[in-house]
Amino acid sequence: MDKSAILHIPMSQYAYGVDETHVTIRLRAKRDDIDRCTLYFGDRACRQTPVIFSEQEMEKVYSTSLYDYFEVTLENPYKRLCYYFNLRSGDEQIYYYGDCFCRGLVDDRSEYFQLPFNHRADIVNPPTWAKDAVIYNIFPDSFATDKEYISEQESSADFNGIEVKGKLGGTIRGIKNNVSYLKDLGINAIYINPIFAAGEYHKYDLVDYYHVDPCFGSNEEFKQLVETFHENGLKVIIDGVFNHCGWKFFAFEDVVQNGEDSRYKDWFYGLKYPVIRPEDPEEYPTYECFGYERMMPKLDLDNPETAEYFINVGKYWVKEFDIDGWRLDVASEINDGFWRAFYKAVKSEKNDAIIIGEVWETACHWLDGTIFDSAMNYDFRKHCRRFFAEESIDSEEFNNRVVDMITRYRKQTVYSQLNVLDTHDVSRFLSLCDGDLDRYKLAVIFQMTFPGMPSIFYGDEKGIQGILEKDYRHPMIWDGKRDELFLFYRALIELRKAEEVLRAGDFRTLSAENGSKLYAYERMLGNEKIVIYLNMSEKKMSIDAEPDNVLLEKGLAGKELEGKGFVIFKSRG
Repeated sequence: MDKSAILHIPMSQYAYGVDETHVTIRLRAKRDDIDRCTLYFGDRACRQTPVIFSEQEMEKVYSTSLYDYFEVTLENPYKRLCYYFNLRSGDEQIYYYGDCFCRGLVDDRSEYFQLPFNHRADIVNPPTWAKDAVIYNIFPDSFATDKEYISEQESSADFNGIEVKGKLGGTIRGIKNNVSYLKDLGINAIYINPIFAAGEYHKYDLVDYYHVDPCFGSNEEFKQLVETFHENGLKVIIDGVFNHCGWKFFAFEDVVQNGEDSRYKDWFYGLKYPVIRPEDPEEYPTYECFGYERMMPKLDLDNPETAEYFINVGKYWVKEFDIDGWRLDVASEINDGFWRAFYKAVKSEKNDAIIIGEVWETACHWLDGTIFDSAMNYDFRKHCRRFFAEESIDSEEFNNRVVDMITRYRKQTVYSQLNVLDTHDVSRFLSLCDGDLDRYKLAVIFQMTFPGMPSIFYGDEKGIQGILEKDYRHPMIWDGKRDELFLFYRALIELRKAEEVLRAGDFRTLSAENGSKLYAYERMLGNEKIVIYLNMSEKKMSIDAEPDNVLLEKGLAGKELEGKGFVIFKSRG
């Protein structure tokens, strides 16, 4: 038995309350090393010594080329748990508890693994609607001026003496007046990139947090947008830029004018006096910024006054406009204390509002149920890029990465992750596929049938491409057509909405062989099971089933699947 590969972490994604009556326990071991894994659990407050333990076999639920993952969900266990594992490998048997491998058991219950109390306040609890959401990400400047129309005209306006600019003519009214287009596609939630007053067209250099940018419209128009979308059954999530502001934001302007005498000097991070806004974009500023972007000074949200100001912003748009959540920009660079206070304040206004952090890396740190409900799953995009777009990894390696995405989080977190192929910050995925619709469609199938919230960047369904920023923020294509790609997206969204198993079911790998490009998996919920085969190779591949209840397919003939073909079917099992 390779003990170095065995891992269990109490009070983490390896041991957590799913709800008040269910607890999930997970253990990792070397691939094919453990024949049997048994969990023994008891009441850590038991009045008898030794504690009376119950046993439950753990199921091998995931495997990678390196590891097996064993898991069990206990129903109505004790509120307070002590527990240990009995591991068998051939003739070898060993107990694992308290981070130690032992030949026998002890009477002292404190030496076992502990879940001290499955407290409702500690249970990760994203909004229940998250797992059912299909999100459409709108970059407002690029989307629409009015119904199925964008002017592609530059604009400028005065906001309290500050010039603000637009590039392509998108407006709040344009978003509102295209709700029927989004409903036709099957969308039930939108996430809008920043809409507040800011200097540049992207609106990430904010000058005001309480007013919609006049190039986009007005606060009243935004209120009408939210009301219209809610009447049509769509949630509205907006972008919060709190890591930094624009360099013409009132507080930073005061610091520039008054230096060390400014009452706002503690609102900013790393100021050096005098505070000078460099005209040369290549010059490093004498203050902390987003990256080294001189026009975006970094806020110090550990300062109580600054924190209070921006927490009130978070509450304001929920309370006054009834938005359904925040996506938070550069979330990983802001102190945890601020985010915890922000989370609690927003939830106090609307308990089922969703909080999504922009975190490009593994987001475990922020997803303990006290900071964010979800994170932008850029790892999802990265792994799909390697397998579907670049074709640089085989199905075994792709599955290794998929399993890692699942096992790094609690189950309820996996179902609320924002799974992206495209965003406003990256090249269009279709371009990464060299415009090859076959490869692109397989990636979209995976996105729509994987646990979590699939996110469509505006125009993905119209085949917008672009490697550089000016191209991937291309004006929305309004040609009145519902062409092949649009219909493909709509069919997948309809399938996802019709089949609860695709939104809430467990995920299991069926085929991911070394050197193969055939990847197969299933989603399971109760007696329901949907199986998906994706053939990323150029040649026909045999599959381990003969589907008889096919939901969607391309290139299926009996038990063979042509190159770049797929099949989605219900299984009798």
